[in-house]
Amino acid sequence: MKIELVELRRIAIPLVRPFRTSFGTQTERDILLVRVVTDVGEGWGECVALSDPVYSSEYVSGAHQVLRDYLVPQVLTAPLSSTRRLAERTSSVVGHRMAKAALETALLDAELRAASMSMATYLGGTRDRVDCGVSVGIAASVPALLDEVRGYVEEGYRRIKLKVEPGWDIEPVAAVRAEFGEELLLQVDANTAYTAADVRHLARFDEFGLLLIEQPFDEEDIESHRVLAEAISTPVCLDESVVSAASAADAIRRGACTVVNIKAGRVGGYLEAARVHDVCVALAVPVWCGGMLETGLGRAANVALASLPGFTLPGDTSASSRYYREDITEPFVLQDGRLAVPQGPGIGVLPRMDVLDAVTTSREELAAR
Repeated sequence: MKIELVELRRIAIPLVRPFRTSFGTQTERDILLVRVVTDVGEGWGECVALSDPVYSSEYVSGAHQVLRDYLVPQVLTAPLSSTRRLAERTSSVVGHRMAKAALETALLDAELRAASMSMATYLGGTRDRVDCGVSVGIAASVPALLDEVRGYVEEGYRRIKLKVEPGWDIEPVAAVRAEFGEELLLQVDANTAYTAADVRHLARFDEFGLLLIEQPFDEEDIESHRVLAEAISTPVCLDESVVSAASAADAIRRGACTVVNIKAGRVGGYLEAARVHDVCVALAVPVWCGGMLETGLGRAANVALASLPGFTLPGDTSASSRYYREDITEPFVLQDGRLAVPQGPGIGVLPRMDVLDAVTTSREELAAR
């Protein structure tokens, strides 16, 4: 596969409502898209890095620079026998997993389109629909939170995830549980907002019958997660701490978690995400697919990943309308609490160029010499 051209395109797309977490509020997504043109066809990838380095050390402008100045030049120098050789080709660049994941996805999309194979089939997916949950940000008040959750329940989402932080945790969770009953699948996500001193406080979540508590402590603090897992009955799930299959295996074996959230961008791409899945299946740990407010391009690949057999919990693979009034692809629509897995070649979707061009803020092309 000879890479002839790589386009780096930035878009700005507003969210339907502000999305607040413990690390900040988003009203618009500044997204970097990668398009590759090869001798076998084209492919698209989406970088999930946020505008600022608040969820992880990566951020969209940094990903843009490392792609432009380091990663893309390395793939333009010589053909790749397959996308699986990309990691070897770019190994001299340390880290920058989200940037690498975007390039990998675009190359994999092109390669699979040429082979007339869907990403779900390639990764080992076994389902044609996946259960969907929804992530609910920190609200202005408990009544406002209940109204928002009610809307998602009525839409048919199969699981609700509440963002929490110190001062916004026990009361909103108790209110949601009281309003919607024990039947509602409910979990919480702290995005590293707590410290080891909060273990006793976090144990209060046990009374609500939650599916899990996600990443309460700093991503490097595996030991505090282990201590918490021993102290509470609510399953502990890791997100930011899991950056590879090796780190997932280490955290599980150390007793730091019994559930893993897999985000392809966070671990460096869908090939590594599938390896994380395989490790967790081997260790009998359930996984689910996390989300980063992706457009339809990223959502298509996430849904393909979530079709693998180990994804037994509903993921953050919400419908397009959860985040965007108009997606850049044909919208993903919730049906009976599930999304259909794209069956077309590659990621199975393409951008609507009129919509894409309308939200594009910059684009540049890097060509082979």
